[in-house]
Amino acid sequence: MSISDQAGPVCAERIGVARLAKMAFDGIDLTPLWHQLVPKATGNPAAAGIGMDLSVIAQLLGDQKTGLAIQHEVLQRQRLFRSPCAAPVPGLRVLALAAEMDMGGNTPIEFLIQDSDIELTTLYVVPGTAMPNPLPAHDVAIVVAPDDDRTKAALGEIERLADAWPAPLLNPPERIGQLDRDRLHRLLSPVQGLQIPMTARLSRRDLVELCENPASLGERLQGGAFPLIVRPVGSHAGLGLGKIDSPDEIADYLASRPEAEFFLSPYVDYASADGLFRKYRLVCVGGRVYACHMAICDQWKIWYLNADMSADGAKRAEEAHFMASFDHGFAARHAGALSGMMARLGLDYFMVDCAETKTGELLVFEADNTAIVHCMDSPTLFPYKAPQMRKIFDAFAAMLYSRAGKAKARAA
Repeated sequence: MSISDQAGPVCAERIGVARLAKMAFDGIDLTPLWHQLVPKATGNPAAAGIGMDLSVIAQLLGDQKTGLAIQHEVLQRQRLFRSPCAAPVPGLRVLALAAEMDMGGNTPIEFLIQDSDIELTTLYVVPGTAMPNPLPAHDVAIVVAPDDDRTKAALGEIERLADAWPAPLLNPPERIGQLDRDRLHRLLSPVQGLQIPMTARLSRRDLVELCENPASLGERLQGGAFPLIVRPVGSHAGLGLGKIDSPDEIADYLASRPEAEFFLSPYVDYASADGLFRKYRLVCVGGRVYACHMAICDQWKIWYLNADMSADGAKRAEEAHFMASFDHGFAARHAGALSGMMARLGLDYFMVDCAETKTGELLVFEADNTAIVHCMDSPTLFPYKAPQMRKIFDAFAAMLYSRAGKAKARAA
């Protein structure tokens, strides 16, 4: 690990999330690396990068509490970090504006550019602490902090400086702030051909009162009726996600959850004619939509892991067809809805989890700027994924170059 000797603020170099996550994904035990790095994590600036790597390793080993504690300690003394660049001379310099979060909280753009000639520097915006002056040299900046109650101050600090930013700024913070589920519904519901369940943000006490007085549901969720979907505010990947079929089940749900606030929305049965549920992840890059994955499951509560796609060749074949036919199939069917959604969100890069309703509309569950897009899956089981991910990676790089006003050098 070393510190940049270039002019400007000091950047600590690190292994990075993408490389460490790939090691864990491949089944490599990160414990020896942990023990190797710990003695090097001294208080000098160069060791700050080691500290951030230790934070990621701890989280990958399942100890999020320790990982976040290490990160917090490191960010008290160092906030600029450089990730590895595949090219000896970078063709483009990108500054990512992040917030203090768990390893999956900020947009993991390392995965998108790790084999490119793009140099990535990440600046953690810590409220109450001055920005580096000068900022590290960069051609384009992108906000990677998520829409979250814990990041409002950081996003507000970026927004305060956005108009005077010295380079093009992608994914402006005021746009990211519209991605919370209740605000997202209000933003996207006018789009023709798109259905998004109405969502209300309720306190724990609100849910208790709803249990005691079910007739008040209409006051809290206009047009709402059981069954309902409930999830803690700020949760992702199905954490705390539940289906409530009657008022009596609210108390049981709350008994299992410690959170103070929840999102409540109507349940939408999106099962296909064969009884299976199909959920799609789309990636929107610079105004164009790409297929990221398709998950097929026999239950409504679905994400890619619980769909067990690796164990079912027929599911994988359907996903491969979805990707191969995407432009003239799914994307063509929902062209108007997708175009309207991108226009209203106004983001340069984001992901959408969605399905199709029984009447053929685009059913949007969630949109965010932080979901992981990677190429770590087995090429043997998923030979169709690498070419599709390369399309997304190339599109992301091309967008960065275009927004920076630079031409990408041709490969030799």
